[in-house]
Amino acid sequence: MSKKIVIALGGNALGNNLKEQQEALSHTSSIIVDLIEEGHQVIITHGNGPQVGKIHQLVNQNSDEVIPLYVSVAMSQGYIGFDLSRKISAELSKRNIEKKVDYLLSQVVVDREDEAFEHPTKPIGAFVDESTSKQLETQGYTMIEDSGRGYRRVVPSPMPKHVIELESITSLSNSGHVVICTGGGGIPVVIGDTGYQGVEAVIDKDRASALLAKEVDADILFILTAVEKVAINYGKPNQKWLSTMSIEETYQYIDEGHFAPGSMLPKVEAALAFVKAGKGKKTIISLLDKAKDALDGKTGTVIVSE
Repeated sequence: MSKKIVIALGGNALGNNLKEQQEALSHTSSIIVDLIEEGHQVIITHGNGPQVGKIHQLVNQNSDEVIPLYVSVAMSQGYIGFDLSRKISAELSKRNIEKKVDYLLSQVVVDREDEAFEHPTKPIGAFVDESTSKQLETQGYTMIEDSGRGYRRVVPSPMPKHVIELESITSLSNSGHVVICTGGGGIPVVIGDTGYQGVEAVIDKDRASALLAKEVDADILFILTAVEKVAINYGKPNQKWLSTMSIEETYQYIDEGHFAPGSMLPKVEAALAFVKAGKGKKTIISLLDKAKDALDGKTGTVIVSE
């Protein structure tokens, strides 16, 4: 049965640099078109964690003016979206599937009073060593040690409230188009006296994807990441992979601290936000290469509304 699916692509689907991105997106597009070929209505979102940090640093190193972070988010949406849309179009053409692919630069409204602006938590950019981290702190960056992999810059990550381009996204999707939107969580904006105004933040991609899935009335939110299933006691001798989680169990595992704030926690919280939106909603968290199997119920972690 055909489903309306919002696919949230993680960093492993994009690569870490431009060359890797070209190669990774060819593979990613093939997996996405597998789902389209089965008749599913697909809307695609993507992350931009490494890319937006690199863009922001590079642009500001070579500019006489300070380029706002929201401009860097828009830049990352543009070049990732360009590559992703043409790779999907090429894969559709190769299989003789006549579908148009549309990429929309997307703005997402946040609350200017969100506490996140006082407490930066969202990692962006490349991992660096401790010495480089201290140097960046002297430039005004907030740096954290990230999951034992090195140090990264963190920026405010306010909660998304509304996708401004929702009407266009819905119309294009309902017309049978493949839609790519809300890249990197969307360009963060607040409502000002003269209209929408960009703010210094990066919205979490999974939370924005959950909001989008809710607003377009999707059947499934598909979070594709670097692991096949969600685990509790991750990395410990008593680690346990989970095939399903009820809403109640998910809250329990969050309270017990099983999910790392910089990695799995936002995905699980996004999953909850979507499945609570209505009866029959489902979130699947799984590995990119296992997407078709996960959709068929053969793997992945599933959270469903009760």
